[in-house]
Amino acid sequence: MLSAEVFDADETARRLVEKDSQVQQRIREQFGDEVFAQTGDIDRAKLRAIVFANETRRRELEAILHPVIRETWLPQAEKFRREKKWLLVDIPLLFETDAGQYFDTLVVIACSHDTQLRRLCTLRNLDEQMAGKIIAAQMPLHVKISRADHVIWNDGAMTALERQTTLFSEYLTKRYG
Repeated sequence: MLSAEVFDADETARRLVEKDSQVQQRIREQFGDEVFAQTGDIDRAKLRAIVFANETRRRELEAILHPVIRETWLPQAEKFRREKKWLLVDIPLLFETDAGQYFDTLVVIACSHDTQLRRLCTLRNLDEQMAGKIIAAQMPLHVKISRADHVIWNDGAMTALERQTTLFSEYLTKRYG
């Protein structure tokens, strides 16, 4: 099995929104006090409703978050490359942010639209309409697949995904060492 560190861009975005005072201030300046709860925390549901109702607003939020996220993973990736260690970088908007240029191998983990919709609703506790808006805001799956070096299909059981990732990690180890 491949021994690697993992960087999760979605988790980093959540952490930035919840804990980074500079990011929070920029969000306040761009979106106003109405996206903040009385506790001072960002009301993620309100912010989500705003940015997925209006592409311009979504791009404004992305302009705040994406550079900070990239500033987090890019030095880490460069360090791992120098040390000849594996770093798996999970960036759902990899192609949308033009980040693919920084990686040796691009893998798309794909599933059907219905599976993606169901998972967003379940895992993020979203209604189907909001989950659909999130999916619609992304690059079409067939385009992502066409840009990938490899595709792992993730529509089935967890055991099937585990088997595919095990085979893929064996392939990477043999190919790259």
